[in-house]
Amino acid sequence: MATYTTYDTVGIKEDVSDIISNLSPTKTPFQTMIGSETTRARTFEWMEDSLRAVQVNAAVEGADASDATLTPPTLRDNTTQILEKTIKVSATEDAVDQYGRAKETAYQLMKAGEEVKRDLEHQLVGLSQAKVVGDSSTARKFASANSMVTTATNRWYMGAATPLGGTTGTAAALTETALLGIGQAAYNVGAEPSVFMIKPADALIVSGFTGASGRSRVFNDGAKTLVNVVDLYVSPFGEYKVVLNRFQKTTDAWLLDPTMWKTVWLRKWTREPLAKTGDASKNQLIGEVGLKHKNYAGDGLIVNLT
Repeated sequence: MATYTTYDTVGIKEDVSDIISNLSPTKTPFQTMIGSETTRARTFEWMEDSLRAVQVNAAVEGADASDATLTPPTLRDNTTQILEKTIKVSATEDAVDQYGRAKETAYQLMKAGEEVKRDLEHQLVGLSQAKVVGDSSTARKFASANSMVTTATNRWYMGAATPLGGTTGTAAALTETALLGIGQAAYNVGAEPSVFMIKPADALIVSGFTGASGRSRVFNDGAKTLVNVVDLYVSPFGEYKVVLNRFQKTTDAWLLDPTMWKTVWLRKWTREPLAKTGDASKNQLIGEVGLKHKNYAGDGLIVNLT
């Protein structure tokens, strides 16, 4: 007699976990570490200034006063950019019982919030984007962080004959020489960066820096733990916290002063219910934001990395 098994059964209950696992990364380090402010216009402006170079300053006794050459501050500006995601869910989809979420619209809005936050991190540090003023048929775009670090004193070009303020050479891997070079350049102009923000692959290079060798590796016989990471790099020009960013431009490494940067919001993230056109609900998650770099010489940027 043939054995009756589950392969012959009709009506076995499904066993579906009531949890939805999502492993996609959501941390946005640059947004998290910098400040924010608001604006009431799509184009916002700010000013930066610096002191003249030091010079020999000795006056003849009794001499007439001579007029100094004065320079005005530099006026900077950027524009806001609209980021959005629109979801449309049928009324039936929201009515049925589902595993892992009470209502599909709420679940999709939660996902959309994480997605547009990641999009913003990409816009800020994941690309080199020039400002686009836009018009009725062209979307506005804010200048990204990369395009705001332009002076010769704070860009280090890997592979160039003259790396500091040079021109792009053959792309090369990150080196400790580059970090110390851009750190010294930032120090010389008065900047005080405190964060070394790198892509995850470059963390392997940093853990092998000569200056860290033998000091970042600790073997504890009791805990049997091997530590091979650099969380804080102490240089002659300052201490830099090492921060990994999955969304930054892979050819860049940042020496940042977070106090020099702000996101500038014209409209914070908002859920806008859109007009119904049938048996479905339509919601738009939208925000409008720009980026301010309070002083273009306040940070260091290593570019042209492999």
